[in-house]
Amino acid sequence: MNVKTMAQYAAEGKEPEILFWVGCAGSFDDRAQKVTKAFVEILNAAEIEFAILGNEEQCTGDPARRAGNEFLFQMVALQNIETLNMYNVKRIVTACPHCFNTLKNEYPALGGNYDLVHHTQLLQQLIDEGRIKMKEGGSFKGKRITYHDSCYLGRINGVYEAPRATLASLDAQLVELKRSKQNGLCCGAGGAQMWKEDEPGDKRINIERSEEALATGAELIAVNCPFCLTMMSDGVKAKEKQDEVMVLDLSEMIVQNLK
Repeated sequence: MNVKTMAQYAAEGKEPEILFWVGCAGSFDDRAQKVTKAFVEILNAAEIEFAILGNEEQCTGDPARRAGNEFLFQMVALQNIETLNMYNVKRIVTACPHCFNTLKNEYPALGGNYDLVHHTQLLQQLIDEGRIKMKEGGSFKGKRITYHDSCYLGRINGVYEAPRATLASLDAQLVELKRSKQNGLCCGAGGAQMWKEDEPGDKRINIERSEEALATGAELIAVNCPFCLTMMSDGVKAKEKQDEVMVLDLSEMIVQNLK
């Protein structure tokens, strides 16, 4: 895919409309890379001028701070802020709620002030403005879909409606989980839990959450976060339901229904 970097725009003396912050998962995880590609297809379809940082993008430092390594967090955060400010970045979109939360709420204290948009919010905006057109009766029409609120987008940043409005454009039947919105249950990977062994207990959190999702009778579990994508997919596999129930990011669903 031909995606321009901020350095290429700067060389042309231009500034893109928005910076797409890809994130570690979106860059390196095979499954999350599919989400990155789907989102880029949508941005291209909407004719949005966007760029990525490419090799100049580092981890936001979120896992380091959550795990207690404040020094490492501040070190990478300050390097990122220096890069972003050098390119005069104003608006950032990201498909990872962890990157979204850190850039939006934690970078300002270190001198990084940006207008942050999560990809589900941008998707809703593009659909509402008619910048992307959806097929009538697309591949998800009438399907039972349940949506998992990620902690960092939901409870921490209060973004509940944008993802649901995006799902509504697919003409699917949304079935809410028993624990949703401000009462949502973590998939088990947030707060740097992704990088450590399970603590002693009777059941993994992602199994509990996947059981809740499967109990709705949904054919598809929609997520908005690469960590949630991994944890929910693993949970569905553990229940041997991967052939019956799909786990997809919202951008993957929208890209299938583009005109």
